[in-house]
Amino acid sequence: MATEFAPAKVNLALHVTGQRADGYHLLDSLVVFADAGDRITADPAETLTLRITGPRAAALPASDDNLVLRAARAIGVAATITLEKHLPVASGIGGGSSDAAATLRALSRLSGKPLP
Repeated sequence: MATEFAPAKVNLALHVTGQRADGYHLLDSLVVFADAGDRITADPAETLTLRITGPRAAALPASDDNLVLRAARAIGVAATITLEKHLPVASGIGGGSSDAAATLRALSRLSGKPLP
Protein backbone atom coordinates (compact mmCIF):
# COMPACT_ATOMS: atom_id res chain seq x y z
CA MET A 1 0.00 0.00 0.00
CA ALA A 2 1.14 3.55 -0.75
CA THR A 3 -0.46 6.66 0.69
CA GLU A 4 0.15 10.25 -0.38
CA PHE A 5 -1.18 13.60 0.84
CA ALA A 6 -2.60 15.94 -1.83
CA PRO A 7 -2.46 19.48 -0.40
CA ALA A 8 -4.64 22.40 -1.39
CA LYS A 9 -2.87 25.35 -2.99
CA VAL A 10 -3.45 29.04 -2.52
CA ASN A 11 -2.57 31.39 -5.37
CA LEU A 12 -0.66 34.41 -4.11
CA ALA A 13 -0.30 35.73 -7.66
CA LEU A 14 -1.82 34.39 -10.86
CA HIS A 15 -1.45 35.76 -14.39
CA VAL A 16 -2.91 34.21 -17.53
CA THR A 17 -0.21 34.66 -20.17
CA GLY A 18 -1.81 32.89 -23.13
CA GLN A 19 -3.74 29.87 -24.29
CA ARG A 20 -2.48 26.59 -25.74
CA ALA A 21 -3.92 24.96 -28.84
CA ASP A 22 -5.71 22.38 -26.64
CA GLY A 23 -7.63 25.13 -24.81
CA TYR A 24 -5.62 25.08 -21.57
CA HIS A 25 -4.28 28.42 -20.35
CA LEU A 26 -0.63 29.33 -19.92
CA LEU A 27 -0.07 30.63 -16.40
CA ASP A 28 2.54 32.38 -14.32
CA SER A 29 1.74 31.89 -10.67
CA LEU A 30 3.13 32.02 -7.17
CA VAL A 31 1.52 29.48 -4.84
CA VAL A 32 1.78 28.14 -1.31
CA PHE A 33 0.50 24.78 -0.16
CA ALA A 34 -1.89 24.38 2.76
CA ASP A 35 -2.05 21.79 5.53
CA ALA A 36 -5.57 20.88 4.34
CA GLY A 37 -6.01 18.44 1.49
CA ASP A 38 -7.12 15.10 0.13
CA ARG A 39 -5.47 11.70 0.59
CA ILE A 40 -4.66 9.07 -2.04
CA THR A 41 -4.20 5.41 -1.11
CA ALA A 42 -3.13 2.85 -3.72
CA ASP A 43 -3.11 -0.93 -3.36
CA PRO A 44 -1.83 -3.42 -5.94
CA ALA A 45 -4.60 -4.88 -8.12
CA GLU A 46 -5.18 -6.65 -11.41
CA THR A 47 -7.23 -3.77 -12.84
CA LEU A 48 -7.43 -0.03 -12.26
CA THR A 49 -10.31 1.10 -10.06
CA LEU A 50 -11.14 4.30 -8.19
CA ARG A 51 -13.19 4.62 -5.03
CA ILE A 52 -14.00 8.09 -3.68
CA THR A 53 -14.70 8.52 0.03
CA GLY A 54 -14.67 11.41 2.48
CA PRO A 55 -16.88 14.39 3.23
CA ARG A 56 -16.75 15.79 -0.35
CA ALA A 57 -17.10 12.44 -2.16
CA ALA A 58 -20.69 13.02 -3.30
CA ALA A 59 -19.62 15.99 -5.45
CA LEU A 60 -17.10 14.01 -7.50
CA PRO A 61 -17.97 11.06 -9.74
CA ALA A 62 -15.43 8.31 -10.41
CA SER A 63 -15.81 8.78 -14.17
CA ASP A 64 -13.19 7.88 -16.79
CA ASP A 65 -12.06 11.51 -17.14
CA ASN A 66 -11.31 11.87 -13.41
CA LEU A 67 -7.78 13.28 -13.06
CA VAL A 68 -6.78 10.51 -10.63
CA LEU A 69 -7.64 7.85 -13.22
CA ARG A 70 -5.98 9.82 -15.99
CA ALA A 71 -2.78 10.04 -13.92
CA ALA A 72 -2.90 6.31 -13.16
CA ARG A 73 -3.29 5.50 -16.85
CA ALA A 74 -0.35 7.81 -17.67
CA ILE A 75 2.01 5.89 -15.39
CA GLY A 76 0.53 2.55 -16.46
CA VAL A 77 0.05 0.92 -13.07
CA ALA A 78 -3.04 -1.14 -12.22
CA ALA A 79 -4.20 -0.47 -8.66
CA THR A 80 -7.18 -0.01 -6.43
CA ILE A 81 -7.04 3.71 -5.66
CA THR A 82 -8.98 5.38 -2.89
CA LEU A 83 -9.37 9.15 -3.00
CA GLU A 84 -10.39 10.51 0.40
CA LYS A 85 -11.94 13.81 -0.72
CA HIS A 86 -11.83 16.72 1.75
CA LEU A 87 -11.33 19.67 -0.60
CA PRO A 88 -14.36 21.18 -2.35
CA VAL A 89 -14.63 20.30 -6.03
CA ALA A 90 -14.01 23.08 -8.61
CA SER A 91 -13.06 25.59 -5.90
CA GLY A 92 -9.86 26.87 -7.51
CA ILE A 93 -7.53 25.44 -4.87
CA GLY A 94 -5.94 22.81 -7.08
CA GLY A 95 -7.61 19.75 -5.60
CA GLY A 96 -7.84 17.78 -8.84
CA SER A 97 -4.28 18.59 -9.93
CA SER A 98 -2.93 17.82 -6.49
CA ASP A 99 -4.87 14.53 -6.42
CA ALA A 100 -3.36 13.58 -9.80
CA ALA A 101 0.18 14.41 -8.65
CA ALA A 102 -0.31 12.44 -5.42
CA THR A 103 -1.60 9.52 -7.49
CA LEU A 104 1.55 9.56 -9.62
CA ARG A 105 3.76 9.62 -6.50
CA ALA A 106 1.81 6.80 -4.82
CA LEU A 107 1.83 4.56 -7.89
CA SER A 108 5.52 5.22 -8.49
CA ARG A 109 6.33 4.15 -4.91
CA LEU A 110 3.96 1.15 -5.17
CA SER A 111 5.39 -0.14 -8.46
CA GLY A 112 8.95 1.16 -8.51
CA LYS A 113 8.27 2.79 -11.88
CA PRO A 114 9.73 6.26 -12.41
CA LEU A 115 7.44 9.25 -12.62
CA PRO A 116 6.39 10.00 -16.20
